[in-house]
Amino acid sequence: MATFAAFSNTDILQDLRSRVSASAVVTDPAELKKYSYSENMTGEGAGLALAIVEAQNTADIQGALATARKYHIPIVPQSAHTSTVIVADGIPGSIILSTITMNHILEISKADSLAVVEPGVINGDLDQAARKQGMFYAPDPESKLISSIGGNVSTNAGGMSTVRYGATKDNILGLKVVLADGREIKVGGRTLKQAFGYDLTQLFIGSEGTLGIVVEITVKLLPIPLGTPVMGMAFFPTMTQLAEAVAAIRISGIGPTMLEALDGNTVAALDTYRHTHYADNNESMLIFRIDSSTAETEALLEKMLTTHQGTHISVTTDPQAQADLQQMRRDMLPAVFAGQNHIMEDMALPLSQLAPMMDYIAELGAQLGLKIYTAGHAGDGNVHPTLVWPADEKDVPPKIVEALQAMFHKTLALGGTISGEHAVGMIKNQWNNAELGPDVDYLQHQIKALFDPMNILNPKRKIN
Repeated sequence: MATFAAFSNTDILQDLRSRVSASAVVTDPAELKKYSYSENMTGEGAGLALAIVEAQNTADIQGALATARKYHIPIVPQSAHTSTVIVADGIPGSIILSTITMNHILEISKADSLAVVEPGVINGDLDQAARKQGMFYAPDPESKLISSIGGNVSTNAGGMSTVRYGATKDNILGLKVVLADGREIKVGGRTLKQAFGYDLTQLFIGSEGTLGIVVEITVKLLPIPLGTPVMGMAFFPTMTQLAEAVAAIRISGIGPTMLEALDGNTVAALDTYRHTHYADNNESMLIFRIDSSTAETEALLEKMLTTHQGTHISVTTDPQAQADLQQMRRDMLPAVFAGQNHIMEDMALPLSQLAPMMDYIAELGAQLGLKIYTAGHAGDGNVHPTLVWPADEKDVPPKIVEALQAMFHKTLALGGTISGEHAVGMIKNQWNNAELGPDVDYLQHQIKALFDPMNILNPKRKIN
């Protein structure tokens, strides 16, 4: 039987333009493609949006939501569009609601140790602005130079400093959120403690745009630590021994700010990318940082590294050398991804299970004949194995799928999670029941239905 649409795309776009700022609606085909598909995804699970709304303010967001409700159109919240799990890519016929131009730092209060920002503010820009006042913004995702605070909130981004300062959720005091029905609500506030009501602030953090649109964020700022920060590196025969060293350092009282792991394959890729020679020893590398170091902490750190077979230990207090080490860690992804198809995963393990997981990944790669590049934020148990295959092969090889499934099952068996910091999106939402269990999975859907009964906010992302 033939079906007939009640309204044309022209009708929908006319309604949308009547509700938002004159220049906010974008329908240029090239722009639609750019916003709908992220560069690091194949496009599977995504689709071409009908329009983009480059929101200038809250009223634009409310207007776009009104059109979406009227015509039952999906809304895809988007900011800097750096996600790796199809959480902000287009949905066919959707409205992409971009907050990237809502990028103002509204307040920095040293007295209250906080900042108030719009969602489009870039993480690194906020950090630099805070440092001019003797403060800093602690969360340091590897993408801090390009990712937005709004996106960090949406995915509960972690990163390199999580071992000391926590993930995004640990650094957010309050939010303003526009709900699917257009109401703007305020959750949390400016205080470091709050016990009234249910903690809706934490509910929205990591919700991937499925419960509401974040329009304002109040974040914690910390004073720049006194003392001299040190950074350095050490090499280990295997990632398992590196993980054992990390476990010892974590409970030593040293208080590291960064404990980043790179296996031998990753170090070799970095050598090719950066024209260095760190892989000559064919060993795994640990990059570490301590924000407030003393002679005592440095001596204890060196003892723990050498006890666990760490060699070629080097430490520097030179700011430029430290910046180069930091950049080397950020260069990991382009180095590994260069010239080949790739999937980078994101499991997190209890700290006691990190070494067994490293063993398992190495054994799995050998068993399946795969070259796996394993790196990650070892200090908080977050592992990022990357699987690659030739650039001329469009489809993901069966062995890659087999390896991913095996790693996910092993992670859950060890008491871990298969999404530590990269969100769920459409890549992993079918694993909700396996990780959460049927009762919690059902409760998740009840929460979604309460906040978004028409299911217009990023449908099929986060939960399936």
